[in-house]
Amino acid sequence: MSAAMSYAVSDSLTMLRRNLKHALRYPAMTFSVVLMPVMILALFNYGFGGALGAGIGGGNYIDYVAPGIVLMTATAGSVATAVGVCVDMTEGIVNRFRTMAISRSAFLAGHVVGSVIQTMVALVLVTGAALAMGFRPHAGLVEWLAAAGLLGFVTLGLTWISAGIGLVSKTPESASNTPLPLTFLPFIGSAIVPPDSMPTVLRWFAEYQPFTPIIETLRGLLMGTEIGSSGWSAMAWCTGLTVVGFVWSKKVFYRR
Repeated sequence: MSAAMSYAVSDSLTMLRRNLKHALRYPAMTFSVVLMPVMILALFNYGFGGALGAGIGGGNYIDYVAPGIVLMTATAGSVATAVGVCVDMTEGIVNRFRTMAISRSAFLAGHVVGSVIQTMVALVLVTGAALAMGFRPHAGLVEWLAAAGLLGFVTLGLTWISAGIGLVSKTPESASNTPLPLTFLPFIGSAIVPPDSMPTVLRWFAEYQPFTPIIETLRGLLMGTEIGSSGWSAMAWCTGLTVVGFVWSKKVFYRR
């Protein structure tokens, strides 16, 4: 490993520790990332589960809805990333970093890796809540590992996109509001009901937006249902989100 690469890795780890310490000292944002999906899961399972379950075949509705709500945890984590990056950019700490002998890539790397770790912890907690509410997946070890890998991949892509949002936002308030469409986009997909049950225009959007194949792949891995071409589509969307977010964030950060 070259000296420059070694310094970049060391500085990135320092920034990662900084962000994780912030998360431990101020856990409200991480708590909200867990609380919102759990409340939505409880609402749809206990409040609407009977009617919705009957409409999609009469099975245990939580087995259908839980994978989509788990994915929503990853989208909810994007808000925390955008706010964290924006706060650092607007409070002047980044200008201080730039006067020090710190790798320029370390700031974003620390934020992104730290946010991915926090979101993955939140995903575990929300999955535990779903199991407590009656979610009963049929996945074996390989399927669980594949599902975790898919969730990690989509979380990485969303985190890079959110980092870019934080960089271009003028205030933390705007940074917290801008990613909200990402948070609720799974609703207009197959998270709550199958797209086949939607009106024509909405069904077309639900079928071709990025989160539907990701949800279907996750549901297939956990519940043993058919995945079909959704797996390839999910990987393509995750790759696209990651590449676009990475390139955009780097470009904006180096330009500012």
